[in-house]
Amino acid sequence: MKIGEILQIDKGITSIIGGGGKTTLMLTLAQELADKGTVIICTSTRILPPDGIRLVTSDSIEVINEEVTKHRLICVSEGTDEKGKLMPPSMDINELADIADYVICEADGAKRLPLKAHADHEPVIPQRSSQTILVIGVEGIGRLIDETCHRPEIYARLAGVKQDEEVTAETIAKVIEEERLGTKLFINKVESDVLWTEAKRISELVKLPTVAGSLRNGEYKCL
Repeated sequence: MKIGEILQIDKGITSIIGGGGKTTLMLTLAQELADKGTVIICTSTRILPPDGIRLVTSDSIEVINEEVTKHRLICVSEGTDEKGKLMPPSMDINELADIADYVICEADGAKRLPLKAHADHEPVIPQRSSQTILVIGVEGIGRLIDETCHRPEIYARLAGVKQDEEVTAETIAKVIEEERLGTKLFINKVESDVLWTEAKRISELVKLPTVAGSLRNGEYKCL
């Protein structure tokens, strides 16, 4: 089963937040959904320009509508910043839902780390987002919070542990429950029997509907 089907992605805006794997999930969903309707991907923070997807930097609804109708899948952004990363669209992201069938927004940043805790101003979720997928990288288990978590001081505080302690399934679940962000949980990079056991343990400790698997291998299942 495809990841879009197992996550039950509906039309409208879907936001993706959390740790490592957000961009890969966004691009995987976008390619799948383009077979079902028109798709716009974007960010409310910063992302690297995606390869092979038409970039539209206009703030005109008419231009964006023409481009997505023609190409079915586009990326909308104001343009690139001084580091070459794409910025949010010039127009309100919420309005994009009136143009395309599906809008996938990467609404968070984690500096490519598997796990993340959020500051008060994060994540930046569009108001009309109908669902928010929280992504975690299970490969963070067994590594030190300082090394594998974005905003490690917040992560440790929420988990009730020290920053120099190792991440466990219980640590991850505690942070998820303390933050209460997202409507579904996606556990990525589950690529061994040991990691499947850890992913199942996390799913048992959180209240979010949980899907686990590997974007790289294209294997997923509900837990």
